[in-house]
Amino acid sequence: MTEFPEITTNIWDIFLAVPLVLIATQLLKNIFPIPPAFVPTVATFIGLILSVFISHRGDLPAGIFMGILYGAAAISFYVSIKLSVRAYRSR
Repeated sequence: MTEFPEITTNIWDIFLAVPLVLIATQLLKNIFPIPPAFVPTVATFIGLILSVFISHRGDLPAGIFMGILYGAAAISFYVSIKLSVRAYRSR
């Protein structure tokens, strides 16, 4: 039986990777006409590239896992801020 890979998170994940994915996704949305349904896919792809090639280089399972989490965290952060601003404005 194989063991699960050891995946560690650090300050890079919180303060750099997720905001970089968020910023890159927003830039791509402004440059190219990306349909809203594909924005989470673009964010996940950017997170995978960032994780596999930069933050978890040399450990493919950890890179794939963390890349998916980077994309999901960036999209979740964007949606929560967007909903909060809409709720505040409708008061």
